[in-house]
Amino acid sequence: MSDWRPRLIASDMDGTLLRHDESVSAATVAELERWRADGVPLVLATGRPPRWMHGVREVLRHGTAVCCNGAVLLDLEPMEILDESPLEPDTLQAITAELRAHHASMWFAVEYGWEFRHEPVYQPRWDVDAPGVATATLEEMTSAPAAKLLARHESMPRDAFVQLVEQVVGRRATVTNSSTDALAEISAPGVTKATGLATVAARHGVGPEDVVVFGDMPNDIAAFEWVRDGGGRAVAMAHAHPDLLAVATDVTVGNDEDGVAAFLSSLWSHRRDQGP
Repeated sequence: MSDWRPRLIASDMDGTLLRHDESVSAATVAELERWRADGVPLVLATGRPPRWMHGVREVLRHGTAVCCNGAVLLDLEPMEILDESPLEPDTLQAITAELRAHHASMWFAVEYGWEFRHEPVYQPRWDVDAPGVATATLEEMTSAPAAKLLARHESMPRDAFVQLVEQVVGRRATVTNSSTDALAEISAPGVTKATGLATVAARHGVGPEDVVVFGDMPNDIAAFEWVRDGGGRAVAMAHAHPDLLAVATDVTVGNDEDGVAAFLSSLWSHRRDQGP
C-alpha cells in the first residue's frame, strides 16, 4: 500500500476537518484544493444536518455532504438535497414510547434536515434561537418523517446511555453517538455514514478500495469498516474514541494540528517521490 493513492477523500467535520473553533485552516483548504484539481473529489460525512452546512460551504464552495449520519445527501454548491432516507412516523412513535417507558427522564428532539424540533424540557446545546429551531410536543415531532431522532439524558454516563438506547431500539433503527454527552443519534434501519458514502462513491465510479476516510467518533465506525474491509484507508485522529481507533488503518495528528491535511500531504509527497 506504499504507493496507494485515493480517488475520493471523505472526512468527518467536528473534531476532524474542523478545528475546535469550527474553522477550516488555510492549509487544509489548500491541500484539499490540490487534490480536487487533480480530479479527487471531497465528500463530507457528518452527523450535522444540512442547516449546519452553510459555514463550511462558504469555505470549501463545492462537494457533496453526507449529512445526518447518512440519512441526507446534500450538494454543497447549490445547497440542494439529493436524497433522503428518513425514519417513518410509525417507527418514531414506537421507539420514543418504548424509550420513555424504560427511562422517564429521557428527552427527545428531531432533525428534519432544514428544521429542528425539540421537547420543551430538552436542552439543545446549539442553535437555541436560530431560525428553524422550535419546541414541539412529542406527538407533533413524531407525526412526520425525520432524518434523525435524538435522545438525551442529562445525568447518565454517555456509554451506558447509548447502550440502553441500543438495547431498546434493536434492529428497528440505527443508533450511534458523536458527542461527549449522553446523546444517542437514531437513524432509519441500515442508514449510516457508510451507506451514504457508498452511494456518493458509486456516483463517482469509485469503490471503497479507492477511498480515504477521516474521523474521530463512534458514528464514523461504519464508514471506517466499509473502507478498511474494502482495501482503502480509514484514518483516525490522534484523539479519536477508542472504539474508532480499534478499526482504523492509520492514525494522524489532531484536528487543531491539521491532521487531515498532514495525512493527505504525506500521500501526495510519497506519490511524487515514486514518480510516474
